[in-house]
Amino acid sequence: MTQVLSSNTQAILLLTAPLIAGRTGSNSELLTHGEYKRLTRHLRDMQRQPSDLLSTEASDLLQQCQPVIETERLKRLLGRGFLLSQVIERWQTRAIWVVSRADAEYPRRLKARLREDAPAVIYGCGDITLLESGGLTVVGSRHVDDTLINYTMSIGSLAARFHRTIVSGGAKGIDQAAMRGALESGGKVCGVLADSLEKTAMNREHRNLLLEGQMVLISPYDPNAGFNVGNAMQRNKLIYALSDASLVVSSDLKKGGTWAGAVEQLDKLRLVPIYVRSTGERQVGLEALQAKGALPWPNPQERDTFDAVFEVTISPSQTLPEIEQSLFSNEPSKSTVPEQQAITGPALSPESGGSLNMSHTIIPANQAEVATSQTPCLDKDKAVTPVKADPAEALFSVVRELVKKILLVAKDDAEVAEALNVSKSQATAWLKRLKDEGVVEKKGKLYIKQSDLFG
Repeated sequence: MTQVLSSNTQAILLLTAPLIAGRTGSNSELLTHGEYKRLTRHLRDMQRQPSDLLSTEASDLLQQCQPVIETERLKRLLGRGFLLSQVIERWQTRAIWVVSRADAEYPRRLKARLREDAPAVIYGCGDITLLESGGLTVVGSRHVDDTLINYTMSIGSLAARFHRTIVSGGAKGIDQAAMRGALESGGKVCGVLADSLEKTAMNREHRNLLLEGQMVLISPYDPNAGFNVGNAMQRNKLIYALSDASLVVSSDLKKGGTWAGAVEQLDKLRLVPIYVRSTGERQVGLEALQAKGALPWPNPQERDTFDAVFEVTISPSQTLPEIEQSLFSNEPSKSTVPEQQAITGPALSPESGGSLNMSHTIIPANQAEVATSQTPCLDKDKAVTPVKADPAEALFSVVRELVKKILLVAKDDAEVAEALNVSKSQATAWLKRLKDEGVVEKKGKLYIKQSDLFG
């Protein structure tokens, strides 16, 4: 992936990245994830963006950011331009790319599922489009016997046979076994690394796989960053967010990254269903995860039974109605309800201050009436009236309202695409239609809202 870093990405790197060139790097004053979130909210409230901090007229803006981040600290971070140019040259010679949340190429799955908790920047090597393919997460302990290694490799091979990407952490043991099983069977893999991206990408064994599009390696940490337990824990959510279902092959009880990542999914994020190995030697860690809600792995061998593992996929961390969630995909949404099951819709949770609680109850299909409306019914005492409107028109009506909000500040089609998490071509098509309707007008490359319609 050949790229020219956008001004926004350059600004984000200067503010948050250690920019490690060789063995040296400056990171004493870097903005933490929380500080960067506060700064971006502050900029957004002023209808500004990170790249504005690099403009020749940024002095006033830096002063306006003083309540959030000390002005002098921002100046020192933004003054690392020469160091940034050095590391960019180093990354490019090693085919390492970097994207920020401000870029249209940033993985939509991460942005849609993790929102503000999605990493500010992602470093990677290989085919970035693999990050949108979903697939099966396979994770487990580093220190396991040959029996579990062989079992895990068979899972990777099974995924390859049925054209599902394996997503894992690239660590020794279970992670690498799953990836190796898939690769040896001609499948594709996504490795989410906690450290040493550059070293791993430069490994001779990996180069052809990366160049041929069979593998992508990514990390939210500098390509030269060393191992850090905290980083390894934090990247777990990315592994799950990039997949459609997950399998925990082995886990210690109440300790280790595998346990922490699985518990975070079961108790908090609930991005994908968690399965645990159900054959072979018993393991107290897996039994404890099942007691928390993990499902026993059904040991599928045929295409239909393997696909069924993914059919119960839900995204409970999302708080937008389903019809708005469809904006994060260029394909029409498909039902994820298996033939033998129905999943009830989300309900308002008083504990969450009125946000949508996306926990689901599974009931037999012959006892459930599934409404055709994609808008959740939030009142359990009221029947759901089927909506027969054209789905495409219903979706576009949502797009129309969102674009009205987005174009409070003039934007080009790429920026609109990034805000909606869709492809640039899709955003351009929608903007053309809105222009024809008189909802927006185009001045040069920028789209602005019609003042007489928007007030």
